[in-house]
Amino acid sequence: MDQNNLPSASASAKLLYDALKSRNVDAILEYNDGHKTVDIAVLEAKLFIEVDGLQHFTNPEQIMRDFKRSHYSDGDDFRTFYVTNQIIEKYLDDVADAITEVITNLKQK
Repeated sequence: MDQNNLPSASASAKLLYDALKSRNVDAILEYNDGHKTVDIAVLEAKLFIEVDGLQHFTNPEQIMRDFKRSHYSDGDDFRTFYVTNQIIEKYLDDVADAITEVITNLKQK
């Protein structure tokens, strides 16, 4: 199956992915790193992007699951950026512009 058409990607993740692609970012939607699937990966910048619902910030059990899940990225030098669906819905272009600039900076290191 084409990784960019996976049904499990949320609407907000797809919006951000499309916005990044329109800015010529080499992003992958629903990337599996061997341990987990992340919403968006930018491999050349070693950046994972998770577009999460509010429960990832308000539910203690979900926060603990996320800590365990993020532990798998500790040794591979990838950074993970977390953003809520609500932020994407209201500030998509601002977020995509900021992430694009961060990616440019990370690639220069």
